[in-house]
Amino acid sequence: PPGPPTPTKHPSPGGGPPRGGPAAGLRLARGRPPAGPRPGGRRSPRSPVAGLAHSLAAGLAAGAREKGFRVIIGGAGGAAHLAGALAAKTTLPVIGVPIENGALHGVDALYSTVQMPPGVPVATVAVNGAQNAAILAVQMLALSDDRLAEAMASYKERLVEQVEAKDARAQERLESEGLS
Repeated sequence: PPGPPTPTKHPSPGGGPPRGGPAAGLRLARGRPPAGPRPGGRRSPRSPVAGLAHSLAAGLAAGAREKGFRVIIGGAGGAAHLAGALAAKTTLPVIGVPIENGALHGVDALYSTVQMPPGVPVATVAVNGAQNAAILAVQMLALSDDRLAEAMASYKERLVEQVEAKDARAQERLESEGLS
């Protein structure tokens, strides 16, 4: 089924496109984005210069409002807190996506994203939750855009229909096995 409408967004600098990462949020989007910057991204390679990614993030976030952005989605793995670095440099809402990339299965990234100091809020979704980050961004944008609000309502209705259909199939299977 088609995904939700597309917010104007720019993925933050990160360590590449892991499964479920920021690129997944971009793939989720269907159709043309609302007026504004085109989706795009930067990648900060791993290097001895620890502040490189943060410098890229700070530069992106500092001018985001002037470039027409209205919400930023930032993803990072490990103990990186790129979403927090973005939030520190902008007054726009920032949604953090912790990315699984090691032995801790994303728990380190989750803590690094969700534990921001007072004054630097980051809305945080589940580990590898880029799809929910994109949906949350659309819901934020829909507060002032009736077209997005209507599209989001239709998307949510389709989700309910999908759940009801799965439930009906499960009930049929239980009945056929004499378990209901």
